[in-house]
Amino acid sequence: LPTPKNYSISDMARANIHQGEVVETYRGDGEAILRFSNETLARELVCVLRHRHHHLMAQSLASQRIAEELLVRSGEELPHVDLIAERIVQPSGEPDFSTGTLKERSHAEYVPVISIVGMVKECLVAERIAFDSYRGLMEYVGKDDPGTRRVIEGILGVEEAHADEFVDLSQDTKAV
Repeated sequence: LPTPKNYSISDMARANIHQGEVVETYRGDGEAILRFSNETLARELVCVLRHRHHHLMAQSLASQRIAEELLVRSGEELPHVDLIAERIVQPSGEPDFSTGTLKERSHAEYVPVISIVGMVKECLVAERIAFDSYRGLMEYVGKDDPGTRRVIEGILGVEEAHADEFVDLSQDTKAV
């Protein structure tokens, strides 16, 4: 393969076209970022499932407003799954959707609860875990992987808004 010393940038781009966005100047640890990204993907999948489950349980507890909020949150988490999976595929990675290891990879606990207050509390805990994890991943990639950083920054903003919304819901549920 050509090296920067004896080829132009154009020659390098043509010779390494199969590597997609991973260019000679890429400084990230691809394997570690892939592992962290798959852990993030697992956490988002668990969040989607948690919100869906809580949505259904809140309906059965006659709390339609909370149930609707949880369904909305689930719908807002699903695009995060897609963004992360697409980001994994871009540098020739493979998103791990294996259900057998989902719990271990997600770093988020799935605590079954039977009350509205408990549901909102567990969702808030999960959001706090998510944005701590996203901040850690952003710090890890730093300037070495700007594409991953941009994806994570966008998702982090949504997760922080979700945490604020769950704080508001937790205040509302105290009256329930």
